[in-house]
Amino acid sequence: MAGLCWFLARLLGSRALFLLVYLVVLATIASAVASRRRLQLTLERSEVSLRMREGQSATIELTLRAAKRVSTIVVEDVLDPVLGPSVQVPVSVLAAGGELTHRYSFTPARRGVYRVGPARAVWSDPFGLTAQEQQLAEATEVIVHPAVETVNDRVLSRMWEDPPIRPPVSKPWPTGFEFYGMRDYVPGDDLRRVVWSAVAKTDRMLVRESEQGITDRIVILFDTCREWHSPGDPSATFETGVRAAASIGIRHLQDGFSVSYVTNDGEVRAHMRGQGAKLPYLDDLARAQPTATPFSGLSAALLGASRRGSHLVVLTPHLDTEGAAALRLALDRGASVTIAALVWEETDPFLPARAAALGCGVVQVPADSSLEAVFAHQIGAGIRG
Repeated sequence: MAGLCWFLARLLGSRALFLLVYLVVLATIASAVASRRRLQLTLERSEVSLRMREGQSATIELTLRAAKRVSTIVVEDVLDPVLGPSVQVPVSVLAAGGELTHRYSFTPARRGVYRVGPARAVWSDPFGLTAQEQQLAEATEVIVHPAVETVNDRVLSRMWEDPPIRPPVSKPWPTGFEFYGMRDYVPGDDLRRVVWSAVAKTDRMLVRESEQGITDRIVILFDTCREWHSPGDPSATFETGVRAAASIGIRHLQDGFSVSYVTNDGEVRAHMRGQGAKLPYLDDLARAQPTATPFSGLSAALLGASRRGSHLVVLTPHLDTEGAAALRLALDRGASVTIAALVWEETDPFLPARAAALGCGVVQVPADSSLEAVFAHQIGAGIRG
């Protein structure tokens, strides 16, 4: 604009217009120089929980301190759009040595990995011709875990209980399942399972056993192929699959099983066991994203994980011929397979029947459904019958 006005002043020969152009240029330079000052400010953000759950609220406190007097600035703490709008705190005047505190809260609506921050100060010159910003605090990463429901996906095998004999290759379930019986103590048994009242009555060292099943090795295989999940961001079936993987995995970890987690892109985490494995497992699920890798990637992992005494839980919205063949081979190798079919309006209606015909256990999981109710209704929550 200054150049255009200068050309116009030269064309018209207007001395006043020349002076106006020079004045505007000088004012712009002065504004830029004046606004480039560095603010003597420090900002402290209260500790942010690094891990949260869906729907859990977090309260953040920002404390702003000024070493020198500042005026007419805006302090902004940038938030990921999923967490809510960025927080802006206008500061009209803050005297030297003054302190300003502001609290705000946010509630993550869905799982994922988000950033809180960075926090910055934004200000302008008195004429509003330039704008400057200064970073006051760095960003913090927040991992939002998926919701976990009480899912009773007990891998029970009633065939071994009538008559009550044990299969040739099997281990008793860890503690946490229904009482099965007692047996003589052998070296290596957990002393916490000793039934001391029975020892007092029989003078025999007896340990408690829980109900017998096939294995304590669980492999959760989650089909992350974007093509077959419901559209949208986020995808309803994909998020339901993440919740189902979290609920099933956490339940088996609580019961002492060995849990492995596999996606179409390969094994994410193997042979997790114990309470300490929960957080890393939920961290992995919080980061899960749809991919372009087809089910064939999962089929290879499925065959690698299938062996006698393994239980496979396959979470998928689609089952093609190649996937069915892989499931058949896994069953022939002695593995137990449960298909959690993530269904929506365009899901193949024959998927449950096709999986059941192979000999798999089948649970139909509608998108955005209550996992606890679905598994309790279709599996029976492990109730005797």
